[in-house]
Amino acid sequence: MSEQSTDLREAVRRRYAEAAVKVTEGGTACCGPQPVEVDENFGSTLYAADERDALPAEAVAASLGCGNPTAVADLHEGERVLDLGSGGGIDVLLSARRVGPTGKAYGLDMTEEMLALALTNAKKAGATNVEFLKGTIEAIPLPENTIDVVISNCVINLSTDKASVFAETYRVLTPGGRIGVSDVVADDVLSAAQRAERGDYVGCIAGALSFTEYREGLEAAGFTNVEITPTHSVADGMHSAIVRAIKPATAEARAGATKSADDCCGVGACCTPAETPVDPTSTVAQAKAASGCGCQE
Repeated sequence: MSEQSTDLREAVRRRYAEAAVKVTEGGTACCGPQPVEVDENFGSTLYAADERDALPAEAVAASLGCGNPTAVADLHEGERVLDLGSGGGIDVLLSARRVGPTGKAYGLDMTEEMLALALTNAKKAGATNVEFLKGTIEAIPLPENTIDVVISNCVINLSTDKASVFAETYRVLTPGGRIGVSDVVADDVLSAAQRAERGDYVGCIAGALSFTEYREGLEAAGFTNVEITPTHSVADGMHSAIVRAIKPATAEARAGATKSADDCCGVGACCTPAETPVDPTSTVAQAKAASGCGCQE
């Protein structure tokens, strides 16, 4: 990881650690915790009143997302759900209620303070089918093919290595698994510099992919049926959007789905930084060697 990427990750970690501490300290006040941010584009106001009322006040107050992924993920009884960047646990707790006692909801976060807050919130909610993991969304600490649904709320946008996020998400999903995330997405006409002008990285805006970049990134990882639907504007040319995609159910479907003009040697996006093996059980090097590909770099 470059020094700049490390610095950005630390800035994100510090911002969310401060938010968790603020909520925790607010919970000891006479009137309970206040939302970390009050903005119609971000935070707990994007959840229905009955959802907010059913959860610990601290989980609601710590919500910093740009949408409500649990409202679009179409969760079912018995499913295993993973929330990338779970923060204070609001989406994990909502997911746990929807998948029921035979299902399970995992939350992944890199911030110790948020993880501590999430564990406290889970205990207050009486949730027994949840588990919170420490780690990064670029290196998910779960085995492959173990998750039915991946959700996330304005967190993928914060990553400086989104190709790894997409590849890791694909890896942990079961064949036929799906994603249903909320994220900030930029109009295709905006340059990286123009996106940066509209907000800092920690503020969930400057790191946004464009609609085309987001679609191509997911498809390069192997996803199909990619849908990116803007829901509301968060800045000029920047949108909160619902992103859905599916991991093909069979190896044949995966091969057909990822085949394009840029594919070669059993590798998607060949010879680019985003290259991935068509068969997720092999490495890029193994795929090229097996196909006898002359492009071995």
